[in-house]
Amino acid sequence: MITLTRLNGKPFTLNAIYIEQIEAFPDTTITLTNGKKFVVRESVEEVVVLVKDFYKHISIIGLPRDLEGLKDEK
Repeated sequence: MITLTRLNGKPFTLNAIYIEQIEAFPDTTITLTNGKKFVVRESVEEVVVLVKDFYKHISIIGLPRDLEGLKDEK
């Protein structure tokens, strides 16, 4: 889950697994796999970083950066 901010300033939590695309119109618009859209204050780049960190946290994409060097030491 990632925490984002709606344009009205209210924070909300979104399950990043359901994100299909992130665009700037110029406001950042997130489209989910079910077609629902969210407009947020964060930039596209900020959302991408949050999503990557989320995926690393749940081990979907590789090892967390601080553990990458440990895999060769065994």
